[in-house]
Amino acid sequence: MSEKITHAGIVESIDSGRVRVRIVQTSACAACKVANHCNAAEAKEKLIDVFTGDSCRWNVGDEVVVAASRQLVSQALLLAFGLPLVILLAVLLLVLSMTNREGLAALCGLAALLPYYVVLWFARGQLQRRLAFWIEDK
Repeated sequence: MSEKITHAGIVESIDSGRVRVRIVQTSACAACKVANHCNAAEAKEKLIDVFTGDSCRWNVGDEVVVAASRQLVSQALLLAFGLPLVILLAVLLLVLSMTNREGLAALCGLAALLPYYVVLWFARGQLQRRLAFWIEDK
């Protein structure tokens, strides 16, 4: 299994230090022969920001390959879904065991996520540098 995930894309725009690449993300069955007749097959366009000090190497319209390591993807998934789930369940179970009120436990569990997402918001600059895509050389 490859240690990185790649997507082919087209350079959409270039700013100082940032290259925005448009990729087409397809579901696993999008390449199927009967995908046109099936509702399960779908493709979505996404914009990926690649932060680089060498943005002058590319031009708008260039075809590039955007890559990310599997470790980076795992860290991003953990921050986006894993830790919030743990926080939600921990607070939910703690409040439920203390009060025996399900509604209050649910509200407290959801409210406990607010500080987590505020911290993520303030750390977004550091996270962008740490959890970054790169453009592969051809």
